[in-house]
Parts: sequence; C-alpha cells; structure tokens
Amino acid sequence: MLASERHITHMDLDTFFVSVECLNNPKLKGKPVLIGGSGDRGVVASCSYEARKFGIHSAMPMKTARRLCQHAIVVRGDMEQYSKYSNLVTDVIRDTAPMFEKSSIDEFYIDLTGMDKFFGCSLFSKELGKRVTKETGLPISFALASNKLISKVATNEVKPNGQIEIPFGNERSYLAPLSVIKIPGVGKQTAFLLLKMGVETVKVLADIPTEMMHNLLGKNGIELSKKANGIDETPVIPYHEQKSISTENTFSQDTIDIHFLHGQLVRMTEKIAFELRSQNKLTGCVAVKVRYSDFETHTVQKAIPYSNADHVLLRTARDLFDKLYQRRVLVRLIGIRFTNLIPGNYQISLFDDTQENIRLYQAIDSVKKQFGEKLLFRAAGVERF
Repeated sequence: MLASERHITHMDLDTFFVSVECLNNPKLKGKPVLIGGSGDRGVVASCSYEARKFGIHSAMPMKTARRLCQHAIVVRGDMEQYSKYSNLVTDVIRDTAPMFEKSSIDEFYIDLTGMDKFFGCSLFSKELGKRVTKETGLPISFALASNKLISKVATNEVKPNGQIEIPFGNERSYLAPLSVIKIPGVGKQTAFLLLKMGVETVKVLADIPTEMMHNLLGKNGIELSKKANGIDETPVIPYHEQKSISTENTFSQDTIDIHFLHGQLVRMTEKIAFELRSQNKLTGCVAVKVRYSDFETHTVQKAIPYSNADHVLLRTARDLFDKLYQRRVLVRLIGIRFTNLIPGNYQISLFDDTQENIRLYQAIDSVKKQFGEKLLFRAAGVERF
C-alpha cells in the first residue's frame, strides 16, 4: 500500500501512571509526583510534568530526583490499577476503531486508511480522543500522519493533551528541524556518535547519503536514513489479547531427581520470562504443572504483582513446585505458564528495584537477542535452586 493511501493515528495517554494516581487521589493534581521506589537506590518509573520542570525524568535514580525536587510526592505505583485503566481505554478504542495496534500499556496505533472518504480521519481521531477522556477520565494526545514513525514523533512533540495532523508529503520537512534524538530507536551511543560528527538535526542526518550511513552503522544506518527522510512502511499490527505464555518438558526418562527437576524448572522459567520481556509484557499469575509416571497431573497457580523479572518469577515457580511436588514418585513432565498478561516493560514492573538490576536485565536480554537465548543462562539452575 502506498504511503499516500495510509492514515495512521498514534494515541498516547499523557503521563499515564501519574494520571491514574491523580484520578484515585485528586490532591495530587498539579503537584510534582514521582512514581517509583521510595528507597534511595530505586528509580523513577514515571513523573508528572510539574516534576519534569525540575529536570526529573523516568529511569533517573530516585535519590537524584528527590534532591532536584525536595517537595516531590513519591508514590510507589499500582500495576493492577494501571492495567485496569489501560484495559478501559483499549475497550473504548476497540469499540470505535476499525483496526488498531496496542504497542504498550498506554500507546495505540490506529489505522484509519480509507476513512477519509467517509467520516474524515482527523475528525474521527478527535472524536475518539474525546471519548477516551470522557469514559476514562484520562488525558490523551494524538497525531495523524501517513505512517507510524511520523505519528509517534508528532505525538511526543504535542504532549501533553495535544493533537496535530501532518499532511502527506510534509514528513521530511516536519522532521527536519528536530533533534536526532527525537527519532525512535536512536539510543545514547548512536546519538553521541552523530553529535560528535556534527549531526544535530534530522535535516542534516537526512542529507547524508544512505551508503555512508550503511558504512557507519550497518543495517541500522540504512533504517536510520529512511527514518530521517520520513519513510516508514511498518504496518499496524491488529491487536489480539494473548491469554498466556507457557512451556513444558516431557522427560525421556521419568525421574525423581529433585536436583534435575529444579534445574529444568529454572531453564524453562528463564526461557518464557525472556519471551515476556521480548514481547514487552508482564504477567500477573504463575502456574506450575507436574505430571507423574502414572499420568496423574496436578497444577497450582499464584497471583503475583505484575512482573517479567527472572528473579521474581523463579522464586514464585520454585515455591509453587515445592508446594506441588509432595508425592516423591517418578515425574514424567513439568510445565510452567504465565497468565493474566498486560503490556509493560521491566522498568515499570519493579518500582522498588535498583538501576543496577534494570541494567543487568537489559544487558542479559541484549546478549540473548543478538546471540541466542541458549547462550546465557543461570548456572544456579543446574547446581541448585
């Protein structure tokens, strides 16, 4: 489909966590609010615009944030509430939009292609935004453009509570004056490299020959060149709620070796926890299954605070397995399943975690994505639980 035929609206709930907290506690409105762990080693998961005026941003150490704004109000955060409101917004969009993608707990892409001939894409987007706010009480910003890249960048530029339309053909000129760091996917290292070369704006980046960008950054350089020129053919992926992620292992020989069973459970849990993070999801329920040599099967599950962190899920899986495995007879199969899935990332699932732990998981996942998940695993899963 040609870009000229596409009409993509990106909708983003403004400071989503903070907005939900303000709905539940109106006294927080207009105050510098920090969502995250209250300890000095915790990190800021989200913050209000009032807090951002002090230079505070997400992923900043909480100790630093509190030093920048001593009168800031710290709220630990409630993923169950955030999930509830995210689902409310999803229901509104599902009831109204012809096709949409839920890219995170608070972001949506809506494909309005073809609607310009009937209702009008701009009017439709405005009416949908009003309906979301009316039915949920949450402020939302949106941008309408010819592709996902432009609509996302434009939404970020008009937040909070803003709206904009970028007509087809204006993609390159719209991006031109913006900083290169505004392009999605440009991380700190790439930004530092570009700035060191004197490439500060998207216009300068767009003028660099694609071949030169390829020599500089490989395939990523080609993609970055396309983005700088406003080119993005990424489709809107229809949203389907995934009910669970699971895995199980039937052993070639039935076993009673608890040491072996614990090790298998660790590897299986790590495997689907990595899958969770790769899909940008959190789980709110863990289930463990044991099938004995006589085919008798038992399953036990436990609701947990939303997470996708190995150390949380491994501990839960171990406790469930030890609770379940009491017959001490030969085991034929064990399985693990994560249910009650919601969109979200590692950082927002651990309001009391440290920067060190967050960076550790990011590094582990980076290695697994680049070289394969089997390359890196816990030795503890083989030797002990």
